[in-house]
Amino acid sequence: MKDDVVLEETQTQVEPQPQTAFTKYEKERNKPMPSLNHGCIQANLLFLMKLNYDKKYRAVSELSLELSEWPSVPDISLIPWKEMDTMNDRVKVSEPPLCVMEILSPPQSFNELHTKARSYFEHGVKSCWIVLPGVDNVYVFSTPDEYDIFKSGETLEDRKMDIKIEVAKFFE
Repeated sequence: MKDDVVLEETQTQVEPQPQTAFTKYEKERNKPMPSLNHGCIQANLLFLMKLNYDKKYRAVSELSLELSEWPSVPDISLIPWKEMDTMNDRVKVSEPPLCVMEILSPPQSFNELHTKARSYFEHGVKSCWIVLPGVDNVYVFSTPDEYDIFKSGETLEDRKMDIKIEVAKFFE
């Protein structure tokens, strides 16, 4: 037949990939070093949360969580707003944030962040956002299996957090 394609079975030897040396940052946070776009998006999200939801939530960058012996460092955590106590700081926090936001970095996969989102829910987080640069989409998970996808040009609505915000502003 004219349209049939026959693939010949070939034996190929796959060369082992060199093991990547992790930086101190990556080891401490158990996540990859952020990229330029990642940092810009993270700054935009922090600014937007402060601008629109100050006195309701406190947006915290790179908060070290220790949730039931599961260490994690989300890109952004939303916690209930309260005055900062600058005399008594904490390096690790054992209370789950209300919401976490993870931004996909070039070496990460969506599956990796989705697995992480499931763990956040298991540890008491109420909402989890996965931000996808490149396609400029945001997945807002309200449970491990229920989510909405918002695209640039749309208004993200997180009903659990009572947040509405223009997705395009994340990627400016």
